[in-house]
Amino acid sequence: MNELKLGNLISEGATVDVYESGDLAVKLFKPDAPKTVVFYEALMNSKVEETGLSVPAVKEVEIIDGRWALASELIKGSTLEQIMKDEPENRDAYLEDMVELQLDIHAKTVSGVTKLKDSLREEIENLDIIDHIKRYELLTRLDSTPKHIKLCHGNFGPENILVTNDDKVYIVDWIGAAIGNASADVAKTYLKLSLTSTEMAEKYMNMFCEKTGTSKKYVQEWLPIMAASTLAKGIYTKEEKELLLTWLDVVDYS
Repeated sequence: MNELKLGNLISEGATVDVYESGDLAVKLFKPDAPKTVVFYEALMNSKVEETGLSVPAVKEVEIIDGRWALASELIKGSTLEQIMKDEPENRDAYLEDMVELQLDIHAKTVSGVTKLKDSLREEIENLDIIDHIKRYELLTRLDSTPKHIKLCHGNFGPENILVTNDDKVYIVDWIGAAIGNASADVAKTYLKLSLTSTEMAEKYMNMFCEKTGTSKKYVQEWLPIMAASTLAKGIYTKEEKELLLTWLDVVDYS
């Protein structure tokens, strides 16, 4: 196998940097990235490919200068996040497109991957910025939720939707994917959107609930759990942390 040659830097992140390499996009993980995380993402992406969802195909896993690298099909286009910024007048229509995409994801299921409730329980148990009373409340809430086996993206948002020049749509970043409750996945999307616009987040949740006949209260009950999960991952600004902490204190919804 020829070593991948890194070209232009596409994006920088807290855990990975993404480069062009010919017709490939190469995720170059930080030096301390566990091997298991790299291969889990490759496995999860491959399983999602088999469902027929539109995702960049995984091509290979390598080590480059001592860092793990995951190479996938290079998709050239713009993120939906950027498109929404460029076309604010069409934002609601794009939000509706997002809901439809997320419903397509939830219509799938895969075997042999992480169960969402298991990963959420582990994250809450290890979250060291909450006291034992709050931890007990969150775990009790989690244990009371129904068990579902729908495919959940785990980090679904406009920044992880790529649109090509000929309007083909691809969903990327499947490292947090698991099988579980669709409303948990929507609650995570709500939190992501609310970090920049509460109005947009509310519209998104309302659209999902209307299209699926889901009680809004049912989705909202997941918000403290998903806020705790986001905090456990440790990737946030000071302002985002403060907002997420406020969601931990929301107990009941009417």
